[in-house]
Amino acid sequence: MTKGSQHPSAAAAGTVLLGDMVVHRLGYGAMRITGKGVWGEPDDPEEAKRVLRRAIDLGVDLIDTADSYGPRISERLIAEALHPYPEDLVVATKGGYTRPGPGDWEPDGRPEHLRRACEGSLQRLRLDRIDLYQLHTPDDDVPYAESVGALKELQFEGKIRWIGVSNVSLDQLETARGLVEVVSVQNRFNLKDRRHEKVLDRCAELGIGFIPWFPLGAGNLAEGGGAPAEIAEAHGATAAQIALAWLLARSPVMLPIPGTSRVEHLEQNVAAAGIELAEEEVRRLGGR
Repeated sequence: MTKGSQHPSAAAAGTVLLGDMVVHRLGYGAMRITGKGVWGEPDDPEEAKRVLRRAIDLGVDLIDTADSYGPRISERLIAEALHPYPEDLVVATKGGYTRPGPGDWEPDGRPEHLRRACEGSLQRLRLDRIDLYQLHTPDDDVPYAESVGALKELQFEGKIRWIGVSNVSLDQLETARGLVEVVSVQNRFNLKDRRHEKVLDRCAELGIGFIPWFPLGAGNLAEGGGAPAEIAEAHGATAAQIALAWLLARSPVMLPIPGTSRVEHLEQNVAAAGIELAEEEVRRLGGR
């Protein structure tokens, strides 16, 4: 399925297991339905809600957000657009950052902050329990085990179903695994930035879902020419779709969550689930 398809479906990407939850391996990241700098209201709130509803129509069954997106605005829009939620929808959110202003992100991994963050997310999302709650980032001023331990307490209280971690090293992942069952890791990973390849491989070994943030990298892949553009032309696709198809081919635990604020762009992203790259094409792009 390529950019010309009228009926893309996230189901074409196959599935991955997050704890006991089976989700399609192409989700939606809801960071970009906020204002510039991931701050404030979006320019067109109704279009943001249309994007969310269309994602569900296209078979997306995991939506990723965070209390820091907006802040708080992304979660609120998700609830306004989709509540009551489809039975099979996993709304994943995160806590661990504060937002002093547009483009500014400050870690806060204190247990008391994480409790407030989680309980605020529950209210905004209109949920009694969050299916997947991820620790957004390590905080150098707080022992990592204390931050993870706060989520363990919230899980024991029934406010969190499954726990994930984000922006972690191998050592931090193992620290978290020593305290809780980690079902997902959300680290930056894309065609041009593979610094967390060892973390990805460890997730594959353990059967932990790997959610690459910034999955399309920093720019217009097509403008750079080379293999992504050439392979895209051969498939009648965009270079961005090829970048997503490569991620899906890279590992069976990969779960990309490309974000957008436009329905047309969403449909193109989801259509990437149906692109099957040949082994030689994966090798040209740098796959294993």
